[in-house]
Amino acid sequence: MNNCLLVDTHLHSDNSPDGHHSAMFICESAAEKNLKAISFTDHCEIDVFYQDHYDRSTVQSYFEVLKARDAYRGKLVVLRGIELGEPTYNLALAEKVISRLDYDIVIGSLHNLRGLQDFYYMEHFTVEETKRYLTEYYDELIRMADWGRFDTMAHITYPLRYFYSRSGISVDMNEYKKQTDELFSLLAEKEIALEINTGGLRQPLNKLSPEADLIKRFRELGGKYVTFGSDAHYVEHLAKDFDKAAEAAKYAGFDCCVFFQNHNPMEIPF
Repeated sequence: MNNCLLVDTHLHSDNSPDGHHSAMFICESAAEKNLKAISFTDHCEIDVFYQDHYDRSTVQSYFEVLKARDAYRGKLVVLRGIELGEPTYNLALAEKVISRLDYDIVIGSLHNLRGLQDFYYMEHFTVEETKRYLTEYYDELIRMADWGRFDTMAHITYPLRYFYSRSGISVDMNEYKKQTDELFSLLAEKEIALEINTGGLRQPLNKLSPEADLIKRFRELGGKYVTFGSDAHYVEHLAKDFDKAAEAAKYAGFDCCVFFQNHNPMEIPF
């Protein structure tokens, strides 16, 4: 099997509020699936860091991953990571969080706009709201890319899942081409990877995040690296639909994906 299909760079243990399994059980399941490497990237939402106790859960996650790494040494490469949500809402705190522990990979992500809840919890959207929210969303991702203290940017079409599942609204991404071009150019300039997230294929929207045409545009603008992330919160979703991620990456012109060790991109040719 293609080795790219066996390395999952985005998954969550029960140290994420929406995770369901321990790090040790996830490693056991990954080894049974013959995966070669996994990155634990439990949530850390900067805007509610103390309120939602990420100051404790991120440390707990890190040390449980170290135990699992020792237990599975020689059977599975276990990488230390974090999904850093909304870092631009408090850059000083974000810098502190990623500097205090020795991570292999930092994922940059955005789940909510300033002053609003996660799109996941929002119950209804109008067409006008989706346009306003997406414009703000990509402005924020551009700010995040300009900061640039992470290794890969996750699920850059995240809100589209909920626009569709909550209100049946589909989005023409060509309307946001100027912003996504600026975003991709910044990521390319800083050699930050773009994540191909397969979690959206398990949603009613049933699409990769981002889709193949956006991945291709990232490549055209100088994008160098892509990572594959299942965004698994259950062990049955580990490396799920990575064959579709590989197809999209090849279509876009990539001949490999990467994972990160000590923030260094390790290429896995297709």
